[in-house]
Amino acid sequence: MFKKLSIAAIAALALTSGAFAAGGGDQKIENIDFSFDGPFGKFDQNQLQRGLQVYTEVCSACHGLKYVPLRTLSDEGGPHMPEDQVRAYAAENFEVYDESLEDFRAATPVDHFPENNGAGAPDLSMMAKARAGFHGPYGTGINQLLKGMGGPDYIASLLLGYTGEEKEEAGVTLYENTAFPGGWISMAPPLYGEDVDYNDGHSNDLRSVSEDVSAFLMWTAEPKMMARKQAGFVSVFFLTILSVLLYLTNKRIWAPIKGKGRKES
Repeated sequence: MFKKLSIAAIAALALTSGAFAAGGGDQKIENIDFSFDGPFGKFDQNQLQRGLQVYTEVCSACHGLKYVPLRTLSDEGGPHMPEDQVRAYAAENFEVYDESLEDFRAATPVDHFPENNGAGAPDLSMMAKARAGFHGPYGTGINQLLKGMGGPDYIASLLLGYTGEEKEEAGVTLYENTAFPGGWISMAPPLYGEDVDYNDGHSNDLRSVSEDVSAFLMWTAEPKMMARKQAGFVSVFFLTILSVLLYLTNKRIWAPIKGKGRKES
């Protein structure tokens, strides 16, 4: 009975994942092999630092990260920048309004990344999480566990999906994008390749830059992903041991009664 239920559950999850993946319509979402995909994946510190550079030099002109504290840039499992570098980065790149001063001042690690409402563009703090599941190449269920949430895949595919075609509707210029629902987006291509110069000598072509900033945005949405994975592994390990002990204890308790029953029969 248990075996039949397990097979049915696995089949249902697989069908659900396939249905969500197929539900993307004409969207072309590429599956990208990020280092943090899968149950044993983890963020690449160097990639996150490169993605932060792309966000700072390109994306921050229109998009904010209001839910991300600047101090988390020094956290393990993230960009893990030295604290003095985080202080310098905050002061050099951002200003925040201080109500006590009734004026703007240089940002410090205790502040969050500032909002950016000037262009009316969405905040990117939760973008990767918001685009997970239905928008990913594998949907939900077992595929999401093994191959990732799909959010960063969507973002990278969006950045790589511009065809160069444009059209105008109601006075608004739209750009054809193979990853965007409906095929047309009002955001002009933000990246063209070689948009930034990496200090570590890593390739700065369009694909590399797109994947780096997508990985960084995944971290901003799920900064504790690695800690949650580790806690999950520990929990499963102890639950497995507990299940075995309970099974053996149950057999030991009922063994005399079962043996007595067989003798009487």
